[in-house]
Amino acid sequence: MSSVDNQLENLKAEITNELPRDISVSDVKYEGPELVVYTRDPKKFAKNGDLIRKLASKLRKRITVRPDPDVLSDPREAEPAILGVIPEEAGVTDLDFHIDTGEVVIEAEKPGMVIGRHGSTLREITQKVGWTPEVVRTPPIESSTVSNVRNFLKQEREDRRRILERTGRQIHREQLSNDEWVRITTLGCCREVGRASFIVSTPETRILVDCGDKPGSDDVPYLQVPEALGSGANSLDAVVLTHAHLDHSALIPLLFKYGYDGPIYTTEPTRDLMGLLTLDYLDVASKEGRAPPYESEMVREAIKHTIPLEYGDVTDIAPDVKLTFHNAGHILGSAVTHFHIGDGLYNVAFSGDIHYEDTRLFNGAVNDFPRVETLVLESTYGGRNDYQTDQQDSEERLIEVINETYERGGKVVIPAFAVGRSQEIMLVLEEAMRSGKIPKMPVHLDGMIWEATAIHTTYPEYLRDDLRDRIFHEDENPFLAEEFNHIDGGEAERQDVADGDQAIILSTSGMVTGGPIMSWLRHVGPDPKSRLVFVGYQAQGTLGRRIQNGWDEIPVNDGNGRGRSDTLKLEMDVETVDGFSGHADREGLENFVKTMNPRPEKVLCVHGDERSVQDLSSALYHDYNMRTFAPKNLETFRFK
Repeated sequence: MSSVDNQLENLKAEITNELPRDISVSDVKYEGPELVVYTRDPKKFAKNGDLIRKLASKLRKRITVRPDPDVLSDPREAEPAILGVIPEEAGVTDLDFHIDTGEVVIEAEKPGMVIGRHGSTLREITQKVGWTPEVVRTPPIESSTVSNVRNFLKQEREDRRRILERTGRQIHREQLSNDEWVRITTLGCCREVGRASFIVSTPETRILVDCGDKPGSDDVPYLQVPEALGSGANSLDAVVLTHAHLDHSALIPLLFKYGYDGPIYTTEPTRDLMGLLTLDYLDVASKEGRAPPYESEMVREAIKHTIPLEYGDVTDIAPDVKLTFHNAGHILGSAVTHFHIGDGLYNVAFSGDIHYEDTRLFNGAVNDFPRVETLVLESTYGGRNDYQTDQQDSEERLIEVINETYERGGKVVIPAFAVGRSQEIMLVLEEAMRSGKIPKMPVHLDGMIWEATAIHTTYPEYLRDDLRDRIFHEDENPFLAEEFNHIDGGEAERQDVADGDQAIILSTSGMVTGGPIMSWLRHVGPDPKSRLVFVGYQAQGTLGRRIQNGWDEIPVNDGNGRGRSDTLKLEMDVETVDGFSGHADREGLENFVKTMNPRPEKVLCVHGDERSVQDLSSALYHDYNMRTFAPKNLETFRFK
């Protein structure tokens, strides 16, 4: 019998000993980081709401209780009983029974009403029917991504359980080494923006943090070095994804092409957005005649292997590593990622991309931890003079630009990332039109912006508190304003918009590296009455950066899908309105470190060009007397 089987036998005995005599335990299994307890008495378990909490506290494990399949009531009888317990205002849209696990997935417009105060309604459901309820939100805006991910995971439940059981056994195996050390190896995004990728290793464990592409370049992370995949993709114990932007997520599916078969830890919205963005990444590559690095099947594999975690949940992901995600304030589901290594041995936090102040979309980044000795800190705007305009001033300037352009009969074209910046700008425009600061006019959303917005409304608990409350009240959902129009008629609809009256166009890609923005430049670029407005970071080497720097003749393909390039003369004005970035500026980055509790001993400044990382590293060293580094790619740091 293996050490894990022994462990499970002992846990089963300990749990049985803790429970009242009339509650039986038929099986105990690990599924990923959770301990799953099967019982023939789920109704009695549910009557005592404190039982699971006490067990979790005593065993120091995340516990899920499921009914033994052979004691389940018939779904046809259970369904009306469940609906009888849930208040009608909850808006239940679907019930899905899974006999293999004894779970019933309840999809509802208002999940909070299905859960009840401190889970009281969920317990009442189990008391009535024995099934274990799991609750998901019905998206207020229909999302094909959310629907496809949910349906795919439903189809793959059996395979997914095998993955989770295998992962659970790996997490809870005995430690093999008595050595104690922690190392971080940089595989990308050092003295550059893009291709974020790091390896965190101990004698026991190897974890990959992020695996992205580099905008405007074919450079990829150094995955083939011995510390990474050099000894095979399955030498990785886990992959952790901080957020879904492609410079962090684009090459996650590639790992499965190389043979990786382990878990990906991220938040639920990041999982969905990763699916959306990586499939689009393949689509764009194909349209531009480039060989995609992997097939769409690998994206599905990545989704199937994802174990979603919520902010604040401390989770075992290896025998010697606990992981906790915290809000990063950058995009939907983005996470500051905290690793607690060994039994109090060492703590490392990766900022991912952060925004320190509150924005219209998100609460600001969390920087309060039990312990952190080393911080790996993004430095996109870490340069000496990288101070962004206050967001309120930026909003006023954007409104000014829109009004000026409207007066002269032009259109405003805004290249924006589908995820994050677009929704931020949508909120500004919705309020400005509602309050009469700008005239009401169509706001056309092109590319993946509408789909990304639908995903935002599916996970309002990840949004800023007051925005979340507005989304809960359907008649106040700002994303449903009548001015917003989803462009889904392709070139013909774009031509109609270009020929029509004044309008605002929000389009991907945010750095003008391809996608529908190229079509808008063809249609609207030659119009001197119109304006191109940059509201997000333009990386070096991208066409967006070149236009920002004054290029007025740009290469565009002929628009007929034949891939031939023409030169287009831009007659429209070009404007940059800072302050909408999802990244903290220099002051925000310094404040994140200054107010960090506790303050780290060491900081690695990454994810910024050479000047930015060195400026920030130097400032943190001088101002706070901490050891700082501006590493190059392929450096390894040993801690402990």
